Formats: sequence, structure tokens, C-alpha cells
Amino acid sequence: MNITSNIENKVVIITGASSGLGEASARLLAARGARLVLAARRTDRLQALVKELEASGAQAIAVATDVVDMDQMQTLADAALKRFDRIDVLVNNAGIMPLAPIAKGKVDEWSRMIDVNIKGVLHGIAAVLPTMTAQNSGHIINIASVAGLKVFTPIGTVYSATKFAVRAISEGLRTEAPAGVRTTIVSPGAVESELKHGSTDADAVAGVAAFYEANQIPADSVARAIVYAVEQPAEVDISEIVLRPTVQEF
Repeated sequence: MNITSNIENKVVIITGASSGLGEASARLLAARGARLVLAARRTDRLQALVKELEASGAQAIAVATDVVDMDQMQTLADAALKRFDRIDVLVNNAGIMPLAPIAKGKVDEWSRMIDVNIKGVLHGIAAVLPTMTAQNSGHIINIASVAGLKVFTPIGTVYSATKFAVRAISEGLRTEAPAGVRTTIVSPGAVESELKHGSTDADAVAGVAAFYEANQIPADSVARAIVYAVEQPAEVDISEIVLRPTVQEF
């Protein structure tokens, strides 16, 4: 059976779509016929991506969105419905990773991580779940991390806490979701993206740069995992995907 047809014409919302995993996923899903609603704060990059995808024959729109703001997330969902009249998939991809030891006391950065990495995921779910419930179909994909499987000490404890939370939310949603709504958690290791540039602590910056240089794999590695989950028949729920570079021990 050719299951790639299970992606064609699906309406897919992707947060954090202006770079990295979100951008790579947008390109791969567009190539398979998905209709895309791309969200991020950097509208210039979003518009450039939409223009590129439309030039290749894809259907896509850009919506300026800060996932921390629930009203903006609802506006995003409403824009998808207005343009395409349904929402089939949400890829909750937006996230930040300002790493530093807890002793550095980066309280503002902790708060921002909680807002983006946890509340942003919840806001996305809240924005699309009523529509998916009414449709009796839908798919929510939450991007976590291998740091949500093992605490990333000594510089990523708070980041890990946010990704452990995403795992808990995803598993709870899987059991609570109405019939026809699938959930997937994708937990990548070191992947080429802007995520690694989030630290303000000089020591952490150096450590993260060295770690990624030694380990990272292309962003489309995660995009392929997302496509694999989306393209499955409706009765198949790929509940979890963990992927990391072959050389990465953590």
C-alpha cells in the first residue's frame, strides 16, 4: 500500500517553522502534498519559506505567532480553519534551550523555557483539540528531546524538566484524547538547528558548541520521523519516536 497518500491535502500547522526542525518538516510535508500553516515570530523568514513552497506548487500560509500567548495560538488555529476549513495535524515544535547550571540562577531564562516549552505545547493543544474532536480525526505531534528521557546535567536540568513535562503531557493526552485523535511524541538528540545557540552562559555556550559539532545530524532527520508518523493509516498511532545521532552516547 502506498501510504504517502495519507499526507496529501492534510492541513498541517507547524510552530517554530522559521528555521531548524520546523522549516525542514515544512519542506518535506509540502513535497508530499500537505497544506501548511506555518507559525513563528519571525515573519520575514516565514514569508520567504511560504514563497519558496508556493513556487514548488504547495499551498501554505504564514501566521505570526508567539506560542506563549494563547490568544495568538487561537488566532493561528482560526487562520488554518479560515483558509483550509480543517486542521489535521499540529506539530508543536517551537522551543528554546538556554542552558546553564542551576547555580547560575538564570531565573528569567527558566521562566521563558517554561513558557515556551511547556505552556506553548499546552496552548497548541488547547487551540486545535476542539476542532479535531468535532472532526473525529486529528494528530498532535509534540517535539520533546532525549533530554526528556535522561536529565541533561550539569547544564540542562531545567531544560530537561520542560521536556519531561512534554512527555507527561503527551502521554496524558494520548489516553484522554477523543476517538480519532492521534498523538505522537518525537524525542531527538543533537540535531542541526538554532536551538544550540540559546545559551547566554559563556561556559555552556562552549560546551554545547563542542557537543553539537561532535554529534549533530541534519534537521531533516527529524522531519522524516514526523512524516513517518503522519503518513500512517488512521487506525495506527505512532505513540513515540526517539532518534539520535549514531555517535551520540547521551
